[in-house]
Amino acid sequence: MAYYCGIDIGASTAKAVLVDEAGDMVAKAMQLSGVDYQATAAHLLDEVTRAAGVAREQIARTVSTGYGRDNVPWADGKMTEIACHGRGAHWHFRERITVIDIGAQDSKVIHLDAEGRRLAFKMNRKCAAGTGAFIEEIAHRLGLDVSEMNALAEQSTRDVPLGSFCTVFAATEVLAKIRAGEAVADIVRGAFTSVVKRVVEMDRVTGQLVLTGGVVAHNPCLGRLLGEAFNTEARMPPDPQLAGAFGAALFAREQAGAHRPDDHDLHRDAE
Repeated sequence: MAYYCGIDIGASTAKAVLVDEAGDMVAKAMQLSGVDYQATAAHLLDEVTRAAGVAREQIARTVSTGYGRDNVPWADGKMTEIACHGRGAHWHFRERITVIDIGAQDSKVIHLDAEGRRLAFKMNRKCAAGTGAFIEEIAHRLGLDVSEMNALAEQSTRDVPLGSFCTVFAATEVLAKIRAGEAVADIVRGAFTSVVKRVVEMDRVTGQLVLTGGVVAHNPCLGRLLGEAFNTEARMPPDPQLAGAFGAALFAREQAGAHRPDDHDLHRDAE
């Protein structure tokens, strides 16, 4: 049996997924991207092949994606994050969907029709507001680990609004809120709401709202707030942080001609 690999080198975290000829995920791995993307990609490949119990020679094709997709020299092809997140999300929700991916450095809104063809997409401006980096900076200012943010937001009884979308100014504003005696949980909830507002101003939602990326995977409260803001149910695929790598693996499978007759031939726009 042949296998197909997707490698997603993100600005913060790198992911790898291995799928079989049916498109089913058989192995996955994640680690911090670090500064040597090639070494990170090689390590992830070792992880997924070991987890699946397959030899590297059994991988028929590999596709890379993400911020560092050009740094996987042994990949057979590369695709944009837009294409891969759309592909990975639509595999699980085969209907008209709007995919919102909140990454470490950018946010994306991707519209797909019922067959999975991309209709349109938007990305945030080149600013950390509305991204994982914004949440990380607020956590730093509050003296918290990022992993503590969701639980605190869940405890909040009200938002403490942050007037500035700019990460630098918002971080300064957080200090003023602390001095004013505002509860930390309410400040965190306010930070989440700030991210949601920045995403909402990017675009509308058509069809089913699907959320991908590590930020919503680790912060389900943020996902619920997004659904409320768009007045719809927000759903997530299994392992939403792996959606890009999964989509890349599906592309590898498709490009190798191994997809089943009932599969969709989607997103052939690589760049």
